[in-house]
Amino acid sequence: MKYRISHRTEYFYGETVPLCHDVIHLRPRDSAQQSCLRHELNTDPRPAVQRDRVDFFGNRVTWVAVQTPHRRLKINASSEVDVRPLVVPDDLNGPAWDSVPGYFAASHRPEMLEPRQYIFESPHVQLAAELADYARPDFAAGAPLVPCLKAFNQRIFKEFAFDSTATNISTPVLEVLRQRRGVCQDFAHLAIACLRSLGLAARYVSGYLVTKPPPGKPRLVGVDASHAWVGVFVPDFGWIDLDPTNGMIPDGGHITLGWARDYDDLSPVRGVMVGGDRHSLSYAVDVEPIASVAS
Repeated sequence: MKYRISHRTEYFYGETVPLCHDVIHLRPRDSAQQSCLRHELNTDPRPAVQRDRVDFFGNRVTWVAVQTPHRRLKINASSEVDVRPLVVPDDLNGPAWDSVPGYFAASHRPEMLEPRQYIFESPHVQLAAELADYARPDFAAGAPLVPCLKAFNQRIFKEFAFDSTATNISTPVLEVLRQRRGVCQDFAHLAIACLRSLGLAARYVSGYLVTKPPPGKPRLVGVDASHAWVGVFVPDFGWIDLDPTNGMIPDGGHITLGWARDYDDLSPVRGVMVGGDRHSLSYAVDVEPIASVAS
């Protein structure tokens, strides 16, 4: 399925900003399941310098230096992607889950080196016995990995409530675990922290979720949102994704911007500025199926 994505971000400042540098993660990632057919990034004011690069995790990044004094900064990203969902066989079981940590410790195969970096702590993901204990009811000794992952994904979906007022990006995963509320980033970080606390390799995936209007209602423009989910490494198969916010395995309705250790590596816009005083932010996302436009 092909989609057109528009992601518009505006920063409003209390006083003039003479200079800012920003790192932007808004180009959809190319992978075996997804192709970025077109991408365009514009800022207002226009940057004096704009450079593209690939980060450590293989994500495409744009760096801009805006040197025109401004009280408002607009960042508009427009992309077209072709998404081909990964088919996870219903009978895929994988190895016993509790044998997997040993793969990372003992294996010298090149394909095991890349997932190994996702077993450690990172800025938003801590390792703790309490997190491992929460996951353990779905991970019986000797049980195959994939069914355990599916059950764990469903349990987060059932036991946690979506509440955009309960947390912020700095809320620790242990606090999310205790209050059982949060948003997609919280549930992704929680799942990753639990899985890494069991010795499994889990990464943070950032992107968009295609939303559908209620029956008989028009599709509203600009009301879609960024989304986050989890990738887990299954030896001898590869990475499979889990969406604990929705209790599902992502399909063609999940569009990937990138993956890394956690949100800290993939925030859509991160930067430094001179001046500005207090500032506010607004953004709008629109994910539009291209096929429906043609019809």
